[in-house]
Amino acid sequence: MDVRRAAERYRGQDTPDGVESWHALSFGPFYDPDNLRFGAVLACNEERLAPGAGFDEHPHSHTEIVTWVVAGELTHRDSAGHRTTVRAGDVQRLSAGSGVRHVERNDGPEPLVFVQMWLAPVDPGGDPAYEIVRGIADSTPYAVPEAAALLHVRRLVAGERTAVPGAAYLYAHVVRGEVRLDGVELGPGDAARITEGKESEAVAVTAAELLLWEMAP
Repeated sequence: MDVRRAAERYRGQDTPDGVESWHALSFGPFYDPDNLRFGAVLACNEERLAPGAGFDEHPHSHTEIVTWVVAGELTHRDSAGHRTTVRAGDVQRLSAGSGVRHVERNDGPEPLVFVQMWLAPVDPGGDPAYEIVRGIADSTPYAVPEAAALLHVRRLVAGERTAVPGAAYLYAHVVRGEVRLDGVELGPGDAARITEGKESEAVAVTAAELLLWEMAP
C-alpha cells in the first residue's frame, strides 16, 4: 500500500480566476515520471470553484472522466448537446471518445467542490457519450466498463466498518472525515494505492466519505 497525503498534492498553476486545483498524479505542467498513472487512473483532481468561476470550453479525447461533487452545484455543457447540473451524491461520466469539448462552471451561489477522476479506456476512440446517475447508493458500485473499473462510494458514520474489495489495483480517496485502512489513518484528501490486495475493511474514525476504485490488471 502506497499512501499519498493531501499535502503532497501538486497545486495547479495558471488556473482561471476563482479556481483552485490540486492534483494527485502528473497533470499539465506538473510532471513526475514516477507518478503518471495508477492502474487505469490517470488523474484524481480536487477542484474548488468560487461562485461564477469555471473552466471555459476545452477539448478531451480518449479519456473516461468521472466527477463526484462534494459541495455546491456543477454546471456541465458539452459539444454533444448535454447540459446538466450535478449535485452532491450524483456521479457524472463523460466518455470523451475520439473527441469532445465541454464547459464546467459554478453557476450557483455557493462555493463548489468536486473530485474529478480521469481513467484510461481499454480501447481508445469511439463516439463520445455522457451519463449521470442521480443519488448513487452506497451499496451499488458504479461500473465504467470502458476502463475495466468499478467505483464504490462509502458514506460512513463514526465507528462503522466497510468492506474494501480485493483487486489488482485499488485506489482509495478520502473525500471527508478520517478512516483507518489496513491500520493506516487517512484524512481528507489522502489517498492509498493498493496493488494485488486481498479483500479487507476500512473503519471510519469519524463520519467519513470514501471513494474506492476497483480496477482490473
